[in-house]
This record gives sequence, structure tokens and C-alpha cells, in this order.
Amino acid sequence: MPDLEPFTERRTNPELRAIFPAACELLRPFFDPDNRWHGVTHDHLALHALKDHFPQLGAQDRYMIMTAARRLFASGNTPPAA
Repeated sequence: MPDLEPFTERRTNPELRAIFPAACELLRPFFDPDNRWHGVTHDHLALHALKDHFPQLGAQDRYMIMTAARRLFASGNTPPAA
């Protein structure tokens, strides 16, 4: 029998969710398939760009955003609208 309980939001960091669309636009060039070094993405440069543009984020938050953006672009999906 289907679960009839209301949807419960499991994500607990609204700050990261709020900046994710802008961060995806910032990170788009780093994960562009035409902009790779020998087939390798620019993860390290993406992390530096996040640090420069979002200095309020800690290292773990920057890494989570970078990883989510990399997966999003690798899947061929488009980032959410800002």
C-alpha cells in the first residue's frame, strides 16, 4: 500500500540550496566537455572559484556544491534556474 504521509524535506541546508543555481552557472566552464585537460575536469579550479565567489562557505560546503554540480553536468541535465 502506498505511503500516504506528507512529503518530508530531508535536505537541511537552505543556504546551500539557495546559492546552488548561481554556483552552477559559475562552475559551468569547469565541467564543459570541450574545456578539459586530457579528458580531466578542472575540479581544483572549480573549488578555488567557489572560494572566491562564496567566501562564507566552508571547505566541506564548497566540495558538496562542486560535486553536485559535476554530477549534474555529467548527467546532461541543466542546473535549476537562479
